[in-house]
Amino acid sequence: MEMQPGQMAYDRAITVFSPDGRLFQVEYAREAVRRGATTAGLVYANGVVLIADRRIPNPKLAEAASLEKINQIDENIACATAGLVADARVLVDYARLAAQVHRVTYAEPMSVEMLVRRICDYKQQYTQFGGVRPFGTALLVGGYDDAGVHLYETEPSGSMTSFKADSTGGNKGPVMELFEQKYRPGLDRDAAILLALEGLRAALEEGGSLSQVEVCTVQVGEGMTRLSSDEIQRFVQRLPAAGGSGRGGRS
Repeated sequence: MEMQPGQMAYDRAITVFSPDGRLFQVEYAREAVRRGATTAGLVYANGVVLIADRRIPNPKLAEAASLEKINQIDENIACATAGLVADARVLVDYARLAAQVHRVTYAEPMSVEMLVRRICDYKQQYTQFGGVRPFGTALLVGGYDDAGVHLYETEPSGSMTSFKADSTGGNKGPVMELFEQKYRPGLDRDAAILLALEGLRAALEEGGSLSQVEVCTVQVGEGMTRLSSDEIQRFVQRLPAAGGSGRGGRS
């Protein structure tokens, strides 16, 4: 992000607006998200699928299972994280606690929208007070409640948006292009998983593979199901030919 010399004083603290109404520290936090691994989510007929590229630093030596990018928050809600891993862990812990407090207090699960609002309120506090920095993490939160199936994106600014299909993190452009072309409401579970994998494949760098992706579904009546590596590879084998995917960019 290029900045003019006259603007430099305005990025020293989160509480200082630039003359054109920008908070540079929030924009830097968004850049941290853009440098993160690609994540995506799709709403299907009775659930939501979340997918994430684990981006393992040393595939030969690292334990892949220790690098979770998709986390369960409650029986009916999960999230995929992009950006700073440590920031994401703190937000996931906060969300889990909020969901459990609600469940104990009201004897019912928290709605997806209410939980996302709580996360975003927490994020927004870190854009408004001195001595703190924004969370450099975007969460894709998917789940179901009495109102249906939902997918939300939360940004470092504390804003939230609901989507039928969405991607965040590095090189999300090709993923969103594919989703805009191919997503249709009412997909079944298998079709949604295949489209999510196809989308993530479009974001991979030249020569990248889907060998280390993480996939889960959150389905009405079943809760969260994490697909095994073998299951994921069986879906990968069913994908159509790449047809020009694998465009360069971070993933």
